[in-house]
Amino acid sequence: MQRIRLRYTKRGRLRFTSHRDFQRAFERALRRAEVPMAYSAGFTPHPKVSYANAAPTGTGSEAEYLEIQLAEHRDPDKLRELLNESLPDGLDVIDSVQAHTSGLADRLQASVWEIRLDGVEVEAAEHAVGAFLAADEVLVERRTKNGIRSFDARAAVARLETSGSEGDRPDGKACAILRLVVRHVTPAVRPDDVLSGLRATADLAPPVPAAVTRLAQGLLDEETGAVTDPLAPDRDAATAAPPTAAGLSAAKAPSGASPAAGEGTA
Repeated sequence: MQRIRLRYTKRGRLRFTSHRDFQRAFERALRRAEVPMAYSAGFTPHPKVSYANAAPTGTGSEAEYLEIQLAEHRDPDKLRELLNESLPDGLDVIDSVQAHTSGLADRLQASVWEIRLDGVEVEAAEHAVGAFLAADEVLVERRTKNGIRSFDARAAVARLETSGSEGDRPDGKACAILRLVVRHVTPAVRPDDVLSGLRATADLAPPVPAAVTRLAQGLLDEETGAVTDPLAPDRDAATAAPPTAAGLSAAKAPSGASPAAGEGTA
């Protein structure tokens, strides 16, 4: 079987698509594009699709990932084009590679989020960010299926900064923009948990709901706070040239000797 890894987006109104709705739309696109999927065994076979760390409903994303298994070989770029013809606008496959490595989910260690705070002055956002980062612990609460749960939102944050505003808006209103890098931990810390933490530490309360978009997810560099492309190892493996037979023979030959040095000797 061939494994293909895809990066896709959730844009515009499609940010309100639930993960289950996306699964249905994607599987319909697979059928319309006549992708030769591999199927599971058993009484109810289903296409082999592995989803990784989907963004919460209501948030946009430029970096969602999944992996599919095919029963026949297909060109990853052509497959991406066929899927985009069958997916609704806003759910767009923007990258595709053949899997040459294992552990895609393990490489999704952190996410980069952009948080737009309409109606919030940049100075107020900078003050709140400073208070949040200065705290050793920021306890927030979230309602779960098992009731209210309290956890620390500060420990998972690798980086949080104010990246400025959108400039002169037509309506003249302020809009601070935050850039957040958060580790994928258990329990998961989401952008709305960090917003709750900003409210708890500095009483920052945007007048309208924040617009949240995931910009990237992948391996985390703890020193710089950068998040790297999780598909890069597959690209590197695909472009690495395999050793030739001549190269292997030369590697085995003694130092300073040529393959013809021993020819004709007794």
